[in-house]
Amino acid sequence: MKYVQSAKNPQVKQWKKLQTKKERENSGTYIVEGFHLVEEALRYKEVIKEVLVKEGVDLPSTWNIDEVSVITLSEDAAKAVSATETSQGVFAVCYYTEERTFGLKGKTFLMLDEVQDPGNLGTIIRTADAAGIDIIILGEGTADLYNQKVLRSAQGSHFHLPIIKGDLQEWIPQLKNEGIPVYGTALENGVEYHTVSGSDSFALILGNEGNGVSPAILESTDQNLYVPIYGKSESLNVAIAAGILMYHLKKAQ
Repeated sequence: MKYVQSAKNPQVKQWKKLQTKKERENSGTYIVEGFHLVEEALRYKEVIKEVLVKEGVDLPSTWNIDEVSVITLSEDAAKAVSATETSQGVFAVCYYTEERTFGLKGKTFLMLDEVQDPGNLGTIIRTADAAGIDIIILGEGTADLYNQKVLRSAQGSHFHLPIIKGDLQEWIPQLKNEGIPVYGTALENGVEYHTVSGSDSFALILGNEGNGVSPAILESTDQNLYVPIYGKSESLNVAIAAGILMYHLKKAQ
């Protein structure tokens, strides 16, 4: 088993650079941290490049790490790699997931237009996974899928379903051509979500935290939905709204 002692080791510096989007894209790799995320990654071994573990930290005996490269780090090296203040001392360097091919018929889609907050994006991905959404499409301007805050908030759900980048205005006509209803989210020309019944497949579009879904995209939807507010709050958090709408459209089927 390889041992890395110095925090100034070139490999440690490379791992640390994976906290930046530029280096993630250049290398095609990203890093997950903590027992839960590493365990989820191990369920899909083909995505793992190497597992890093701080000296003195025991990996669970139930983990199958056969044929996985495991590197032990000194405390200083592990601290340099970590993106958290209270690190558990275990990491996995993972390859970007290749975009999977899939058919459109009978599928449910979540489409995100410039959702910029990493915590919101991660929570939405986790909720979509729990709600049984089949495919997530990240439109332009949406936070980076492999941002550390996104990964922590998603809690491993990014391993569970296809998440692709795409131009939403190109995707909408494709979905419509397959008879898949496309729902935007907006007050203007919108209806209360519970007045709409679900179907075997649908596409739901959520938008930017401050501006919502762009007007150009809303013009292309079949129907726009909104969640009514009964109290004094001006708006709902986009991740909360996403959860309400996804579960309703699935439940109503």
